[in-house]
Amino acid sequence: MCSGVARALRIAEQTLSEHPGETLWCFHEIVHNEHVVASLRTRGARFVDAIAAIPPGGRVLFSAHGVSPAVRAEAKARGLDIVDATCPFVAKVHEEAKTFAAQGYEIALVGHKGHDEVVGIVGEAPEHIHVTETAEEVAALRAALPQDNAWAVLSQTTVSREMFEARLADLQAAGFTPQLPRHRDICYATQERQDAVRALAKHVDHLLVLGSRNSSNSKRLAEVAETAGCPATLIASPDELETLDLRGVHRLGITSGASTPEALLTALRDRLSTR
Repeated sequence: MCSGVARALRIAEQTLSEHPGETLWCFHEIVHNEHVVASLRTRGARFVDAIAAIPPGGRVLFSAHGVSPAVRAEAKARGLDIVDATCPFVAKVHEEAKTFAAQGYEIALVGHKGHDEVVGIVGEAPEHIHVTETAEEVAALRAALPQDNAWAVLSQTTVSREMFEARLADLQAAGFTPQLPRHRDICYATQERQDAVRALAKHVDHLLVLGSRNSSNSKRLAEVAETAGCPATLIASPDELETLDLRGVHRLGITSGASTPEALLTALRDRLSTR
């Protein structure tokens, strides 16, 4: 697991241990992995998609993906005890968004619409942040807003390097001259995994990515392998091996998303060793 996920789980587990018998309300999934979520449910965590679903005075945990200022304000207004497990890398992008917006920049945010992390970042300055997932959305920005405005480019921490560079090139080709943050927003764990997959793809016939289907960084690993010319399959559990046709695959690569428990990866490796 990456450091942000491991940190979020430590915070959740410590909170549950310090308040035995009490419900820990988690706003959205703490990380995008159903096995982790199921484990926490057995210990007293409940997952909701609306702050209004939490009883006044309850204890709420904000997931590793972060939340918008509006969500924080709503939680405080309900008198909730806030436990913040936002990944520090995500928090960094929030701070960059606030800083650029305060300086008068329009912000192109490279990311996936509707993803919890993106929703939280956009909430920092919704009137100035424009999610640009596709080249068509860059073209729409060009038509709607002046290119001579001050522009900055930020990204969701789990997008692929290829996606970020493609949208940046689209913006520049459209006449924008965007400012970049001092340090790129794609987190090191995401980047290292993607680089490893690019290298591994040259040496295997097929790649299995172990991770949940709603995990952005897991899906990106499969996409990176496919872009490198290696067929890839995303599986959520070692049990899915039974449904896969791996005939003709002589060298099989495996990797896992940043929120996948190590025990699942070990189980996958052990099950593969019997085939």
